[in-house]
Amino acid sequence: MAALRSSAIRDLLAVTARPEVIGLAGGLPDPNLVPLQRIRDATMRALVTADALQYTETAGLLALREVIADRESAYRPCRVDVADVAVTHGSQQGLSLLAQVLVDPGATVVVEEPAYPGALQVLRAAQARIVTVPLDEDGMRVDLLADLLESGERPVFVHTVSTFHNPRGVTLSVSRRRELVALAERFGFHVVEDDPYGELYYTGRPPEPVAALSDRVIRLSSVSKILAPALRVGWMVAPREIRAAVELVKQGADLCDSRLTQQVVAELLADGPWLDEHVTGLRADYGRRADTLGAAVRREFGDTATLSPIGGGMFGWLEFHDGTDTDALLTAALGRGVAFVPGSAFAVGGGAGAGASARLCFTTNTADRLDEAVARLAAAHDC
Repeated sequence: MAALRSSAIRDLLAVTARPEVIGLAGGLPDPNLVPLQRIRDATMRALVTADALQYTETAGLLALREVIADRESAYRPCRVDVADVAVTHGSQQGLSLLAQVLVDPGATVVVEEPAYPGALQVLRAAQARIVTVPLDEDGMRVDLLADLLESGERPVFVHTVSTFHNPRGVTLSVSRRRELVALAERFGFHVVEDDPYGELYYTGRPPEPVAALSDRVIRLSSVSKILAPALRVGWMVAPREIRAAVELVKQGADLCDSRLTQQVVAELLADGPWLDEHVTGLRADYGRRADTLGAAVRREFGDTATLSPIGGGMFGWLEFHDGTDTDALLTAALGRGVAFVPGSAFAVGGGAGAGASARLCFTTNTADRLDEAVARLAAAHDC
């Protein structure tokens, strides 16, 4: 229990729920872009009989796993077998189950820094020994990971948010993806590819998932960012023996997930033309908001701060060049009615530069509110 820590982001969201506060802190889709009517219609069709209200297989509803296997097979050299797919209660549960299956107390796991806080919570609960590798504009510094391995580090797995990283926003380059799987095959570890943002691209399609390159990659994804978080449908594609072990652990955790929401999601994912149109609309709308955020930061901060280029996902990474302490800035910003997440929330082992950085989420606000949010942030900075 002493090793467990609350997520700073969840705590911050609780504090900033006031309507007068413009939130740049959460990683939430815009509720106005959730396909409410389509979900309602699919739910009513599922409820024609009581079957959708019954228990289902621990691994997930077969119809949903078949749709997921089809989608995951589209970018792989070999077809994904339905038996290698497990449906989870969001991709976060997939990560938690993997930690229970693969990580003994004291085992080494490598994460990127700045790190996804949900991964840190899971790994700390598993009593893992966490080792970090920094990010740059091309994603994980795989060369530094290689140095760690050559020095004797032997991780159980390497965790990466490979595409539109949370919080950094960067995407692992094609060459580094290849280098990463080459290291995994040479040194015998697994790569856990956490990919909830890959379909939200704005300036060009990202590289194929790392999982397309090696069967040593365990892939996690979900519909939370493209359909709705409350459906709580994620999935894992993993080697058969790992998937089977995860299913056994999941039996003890919750028996199974909601058959109702799985049936709804299976219908929506199977309707390719509708889904393509819906996701294309999300890309257009969120892409405009990303552009608005970038323009507002340049206008309000000039050379004082830089926002990372936003090619997709939900976040921009703001870095100050004047020594600004973003933990202190957050207090002033809340007083001005705007919230963000300081970089320290994503630091693992000191995180060079974390104190002068911040994660800004642009997906939940209109262009006008984004302009106002950055103006308030600049006013707090200038105090």
